[in-house]
Amino acid sequence: MHPLGSEAFQEQRGLMYRTVRSMAVAASVAVVTLFGCAVSGGGTSGSDREVPFDVLITGARVIDGTGNPWFRADVGIRGDVIAEIGSLSDRDATRTIEARDRIVSPGFIDMMGQSSLVLITDPPSAESKLRQGITTYLSGEGGSPAPQGAETQSAPLIIDGDSVRWNTYAEYFAIMERFGIPINVVHDVGLTQVRRVVLGEGDVQPTPVQLEEMKALVRQAMEDGAVGTSTSLIYPPAVYARTDELIELTRVAGEYGGVYFTHMRNESHAVLEAIREAITIGEGAGVPVHIYHLKAAGQDNWPLMNDALALIDSARAEGMDITADIYPYIRNGIGLGSFLHPRHYAEGTDVFLATLSDTELRSRLREEVESTSDWENWYRHVGMDWNNVLIVSAPDPNVINLSIAGAAEVLGTDVWSAFFDLVQNGGVSVNPKSMNEEQKWQALRADFVMIDTDASPVNPATTASSHPRAFGAFPRVIAKYVREDGVLTLEDAVRRMSSLAAHRLGLYSRGVVAPGMIADLVIFDEKELRDEADFGADAMRYALGVDYLLVNGTLVIDDGQMMDTRPGRLLKRAGSH
Repeated sequence: MHPLGSEAFQEQRGLMYRTVRSMAVAASVAVVTLFGCAVSGGGTSGSDREVPFDVLITGARVIDGTGNPWFRADVGIRGDVIAEIGSLSDRDATRTIEARDRIVSPGFIDMMGQSSLVLITDPPSAESKLRQGITTYLSGEGGSPAPQGAETQSAPLIIDGDSVRWNTYAEYFAIMERFGIPINVVHDVGLTQVRRVVLGEGDVQPTPVQLEEMKALVRQAMEDGAVGTSTSLIYPPAVYARTDELIELTRVAGEYGGVYFTHMRNESHAVLEAIREAITIGEGAGVPVHIYHLKAAGQDNWPLMNDALALIDSARAEGMDITADIYPYIRNGIGLGSFLHPRHYAEGTDVFLATLSDTELRSRLREEVESTSDWENWYRHVGMDWNNVLIVSAPDPNVINLSIAGAAEVLGTDVWSAFFDLVQNGGVSVNPKSMNEEQKWQALRADFVMIDTDASPVNPATTASSHPRAFGAFPRVIAKYVREDGVLTLEDAVRRMSSLAAHRLGLYSRGVVAPGMIADLVIFDEKELRDEADFGADAMRYALGVDYLLVNGTLVIDDGQMMDTRPGRLLKRAGSH
């Protein structure tokens, strides 16, 4: 990537712009030349008034992303930067958009948006995020596209006739930049992926030499532009990682100003212990902590949400930089195999699944699932009722959008046999009904909580079904929790979806509508923005209400129509290559 296109440069430029803007207010200095580019700050010189805007948005109600009340103003954009805000309707522009009192806000930032590879293997999938007003997302959880090794590399991918493969993030990013992407993406380095490369899938602990290999992989990823480490500690093989291992690996990320992002070891009966472990890792590694999709799953555990939020708030009061996000649904998404104790996967998933034809083993596993609760037992979390577990992806299309109980009827077998058969065949994802609305309200009242989709971009033309959060999470926050329930003000909802997330990711030139900031902007009617996707047959309906969307100053949605443009960027950690 050209140095002027790197996120490191963009962040430095944004900081310099904002510094100049403050100086302009005090000293009536309006324009500074930076790397040969004239940029308008707090005022406007005569020469700048003669330069047309590339895009001018007039008659808007601006919600700037800080949480401040909205105000009426016009917004002028040159290149990829917000050049001016004020009364600009008499100014020339290549393109003028009449907002007609609609909201102009920063583009929304998805704090956990899963895969980025799909952006080049199936580019239309990005529409599922863009239609929500999302302009940037954090890719990954415990897994990540890099690093790769001899045991994790798949066959080369064929994209637009080209054969591609990679080992490092530098190589992966070069591929992404070559093909172009329609949305901005930030990457962390998944410690599950690091573990797979060095240790494989089994329940093993690293030797000192292996730990150094793992640390070297984290270091390389951070130097290439990752923003931190991430874990998904309920899934094999991540579940086998001990706290000390996670501290050692994340300490490397801390050398580069990284963050520890985590799907914690428990999100139900032991959620408080899991939060304490996350804090211990952050403190031991000397890094901030961010908790993915905070929840208290299982009816017996719902009261723990208040305690979980209080624990995080207490840690913040004591100086720990810890934040969290949620998705606005009471069903989660998970692999069906997670309904069995993770210790059974200790020798690898394939090895365990090969044993599942044994009827005696199935009987023992059923007894364990029905009677024990010393682990993340999702069967108990759904009230021990297979009707509460909805299938959203499976090799057999006949069971998609059915509950496990419904699938048993279609397959002509009993419900437990259907469950074990589906697990053994693999590739089954489900949406268990495990949460309640009260805990969503509680989380949204906490100042440190952001929003995520916990979903990759999805193309309805190539995917059988999905969790509706892939299509509707961000509009749903406004439609339900602002308009319907009144839990949030619109300004606070936008803050959580823009500046709060941008700051967590170190994207200091994004997330706020102000001169000098990058022009990631969404224009919407607050009364019309809404999610359309639901659980079942309508899971993949695009959200409505985003009329215009700009990514790095370029329109990707224009008057409700998707544009065939790819202005997205790989937003790398400031100071990386």
